[in-house]
Amino acid sequence: MTRTLWRDHDWHLIHTDPQSPALHMALDEVLTHEVGAGRRPPTLRIWEWGGPAVVIGRFQSLRNEVDGDAARRHGIEVVRRVSGGGAMFIEPGNTITYSIYAPLSLIKGMSFQEAYAWMDAWTLEALGELGIKAWYQPLNDITSEGGKIAGAAQAHRGGAVLHHVTMAYDIDATKMLQVLRIGREKLSDKGTQSAAKRVDPLRSQTGLARAAIIDHMIATFRRLHGLGDGSLRADELAQAGMLAQEKFSSTAWTADVP
Repeated sequence: MTRTLWRDHDWHLIHTDPQSPALHMALDEVLTHEVGAGRRPPTLRIWEWGGPAVVIGRFQSLRNEVDGDAARRHGIEVVRRVSGGGAMFIEPGNTITYSIYAPLSLIKGMSFQEAYAWMDAWTLEALGELGIKAWYQPLNDITSEGGKIAGAAQAHRGGAVLHHVTMAYDIDATKMLQVLRIGREKLSDKGTQSAAKRVDPLRSQTGLARAAIIDHMIATFRRLHGLGDGSLRADELAQAGMLAQEKFSSTAWTADVP
């Protein structure tokens, strides 16, 4: 297998109506396998969230990361994804999340660090055009002078790489710190006032609506790499729906690392 370039592939875009957190987890698994099997062209998927969620990494401890009582109190669904990395706090309209499903040839011979940088270079360019001086912070963050903007994660499955990123548009940090255990200790010695704020690097640094940022990101990907409009196939959606129910909504999977 020789390394391929972005333009060697016929990229397709999926951007559908809001979907449940468990279905998003399932779609990542299904679409990665479909690209790896050659049944789907390499794909960029922009997520829309049907409800609030905490998404934990494949190897994270559920109880160490999430305050289950607080999550239930706020009506937040807790799901576990197939990739590693840290926990993400999601509320509809407050983040920008995307996945890239690509043949492994796109990152052939690269280190993890090189692969992350390669997969997110288009995002840094898009942010730069919107006035945000952002850079890649190894291993899996995108950051700026205004603070961390995004976290990324990757997984290799059956001949394909899944690369997904969640970017903070306008997050309720107070609620996030009630639900996520991580970071509480860091903030406790600074007083609670420092936590009672919104994490809004994309909103504050661009002054743009979330939809406008997404439109610009899609346009940037299209200009750099080529991108046609695509859609989810009925069989992909059916398979993902079954996986969402049987695997990603199950306690066995979510609490796999208690």
